[in-house]
Formats: sequence, structure tokens, C-alpha cells
Amino acid sequence: MKQALQLFLIIFFLVTRPAIAQDTFSIVAVDTVTGEVGSAGASCVDLIAVFPNYAVDFLGDLLPGVGAINTQASYLANNQNNARTRMLAGDTPAQIISWLVANDAQFNPASRQYGIAAIVNGSAQTEGYTGTSCFNYKNHIAGVNYCIQGNILLGQSVLDSMEQRFLAEPGDLACKLMAALQGAKVTGADTRCTSNGTSSLFAFVKVSQPGDPYGSPSLSLGVKTPSNAQIEPIDSLQTIFTATHTCTTTGLIPTFVEDAIQVFPIPARGSITVLVPDQQWVNATYSLFDNQQRLLTSGSVTSDRFEIEIASTASGIYILQLEQQGKSVRKKVVLEK
Repeated sequence: MKQALQLFLIIFFLVTRPAIAQDTFSIVAVDTVTGEVGSAGASCVDLIAVFPNYAVDFLGDLLPGVGAINTQASYLANNQNNARTRMLAGDTPAQIISWLVANDAQFNPASRQYGIAAIVNGSAQTEGYTGTSCFNYKNHIAGVNYCIQGNILLGQSVLDSMEQRFLAEPGDLACKLMAALQGAKVTGADTRCTSNGTSSLFAFVKVSQPGDPYGSPSLSLGVKTPSNAQIEPIDSLQTIFTATHTCTTTGLIPTFVEDAIQVFPIPARGSITVLVPDQQWVNATYSLFDNQQRLLTSGSVTSDRFEIEIASTASGIYILQLEQQGKSVRKKVVLEK
């Protein structure tokens, strides 16, 4: 009887113990060319004083050659472990999210936030989830090969800036992740850090190559700062990153070049008009992808101004890609029914 009671108390503790923290802004991404998977993030949680036993990159889980999972907002290790198990079993990011919501380890999926990116049959797939009980401002952005998520934010501008910096960075995956963090480097990006004069209190970036052992990514950098020290961790991380990593232009290149293509109206309904100011893109091939990198339509660019019919396409964010003689550019397209 005594042993049964002890077992009950242990199980009760494991199930009901509080999650360690609300974690704020982060990004996961994959590179289908190099096979790299990566994660970066930051938060106004004082890991030095409150959670000294937690590694600075605890919220990011990398499965080399497979995908990346960020688990945040009332982080719970059991949920992260379950997500990893589902990914190793072959579930897609969307399937993993559905499973996590239905099987939350504390029966409280509304307090969680996830970002997942994976390489599935050679293509990138992504999915994000933001529970209704996460602290405002909260949201996520699922792109072609990346997912950006945050809570307790200054506003949507933090996520948008992270996305813009990620897409504009011409370097490799590590450099794109670091650039995304720089996009969030504003005072109070995590609003709890407004009085500290910083975006956050800790920041990390890590990338695994396909051949890396699990838990030992080729690149793993992190910075912890104490509360009230007024030290910007993203700047400190950038210093270490610059001294450690040389950005290359291999992998998923060219990057998105927003100025090379103009698309209107915004949002678009029924059709989009594409303006290509550079004549080199005339006679190029265009492709329109959804955020799971599935091809919706394609054709040839016959002039510097052309239209694409999208009447049967659902509302959401899509990617228009132009390819010509080994070069390509991409543009985000917002569609609304």
C-alpha cells in the first residue's frame, strides 16, 4: 500500500508540476539543399537566477537531417519529447501539431506554442501552433522552410521583422537564423524586458548538419544575461557568432529578393499582377507554392508585367518564385478570398 501511494505521488508530481516558463520569440528552419536543420530563440526569462540547470537552448530540439522543433510558452519537456518521437516516427509537422494538441502532457494545450520545420521526402514542410491561453501579444508565421513564433511580444512587428531579416539574409542557414534574431532586437520585444532596456535575457542559435549525432549540433551558441544588467543578449550572441562562424552562400540560395518582384493588389483576390522591373526575368519560369512548398501553378514569364489566376486558391500566405538560368528570386504573396 505504501509503495502504491508513493508511485501515485510521483506520477501526480510529474503530471501537475508547473511548466518552467513562458518563452518568447523563436524560429525553426531547414535547408533542403544542405540537409541542415536549425533553431534560434530568445526570451526574458532569467535562466541564471531562476532556472540555472537549464541549457540556454532548451526550447529547440534538432533532429539531424530530419527537422527542428521549438517548444515554448509554458514549456514542458514531456511535450517536446513526444514531438520528437512523432517526428522520428515519420509524422509531418502538421500531424505532429495535431497529435500534441490532442495529447498534451498536462491536458492544457491552450497554454503551449510550437514551431516545427522538417524535410519530408526532400521538400520542406512547416507548421506552427499558438494556444489561445498564451500571453499576448502572440502569433506565429509558417513560411516555406521556416516557422517563427512568439508570445508576450511587443506586437506583430517583432515576428514580421524576424521574417524579413531571415528572408533577406544571403548567407547559409546559421546566418539566416542569426539575422532573424537581429530582427527582434528592440527594447521590450519580450515586453517583460522593457525595464531592462533589452529585447530579452537569453538568446541562442544552433544548426545541425545531416551527419551530426543527436544532441551535438555542429553549431551551438548561447548567451545568458542576468536581470537588470541591461546587457543585450542578441548583441552578445552576434559577437560570438561572428567570431565563430563564417557565412557562406551555399544551400537555399538565392534568397528572397523583395525588390526584384512587385505583386499587387495586396491582399490579392482572384488574380495577381506581377511586375518584373529587371528584364533578365522575362522568359523565366514562375511557380506559386503554398506554405507546405506544394506547387499550385506554374508558367512562363512572357513580359515584364503579367497576371496569374488564383481564383480557386484559399486565403493565406504563398510564395511566388521566378527561376532563370540557375538564378531565382522569391516573393511573399498574400491571398484573400
